[in-house]
Amino acid sequence: MADLTPIESEFATSEEAAAYDAWFRAKVERAMASTAPGIPHEEVMAKAQVIIDRAKQR
Repeated sequence: MADLTPIESEFATSEEAAAYDAWFRAKVERAMASTAPGIPHEEVMAKAQVIIDRAKQR
């Protein structure tokens, strides 16, 4: 188990980094293979704007 510095990685060890990389790649592959309908850009942006506006009100 190789320890990593914060400059090298946000993970404490190279094993943690490799496990995250494998998880992330699998998630991306599932998303790319999905046949579910996409969400229109305008809808995503509108939802994001609501989150931003709520955060500003706090």
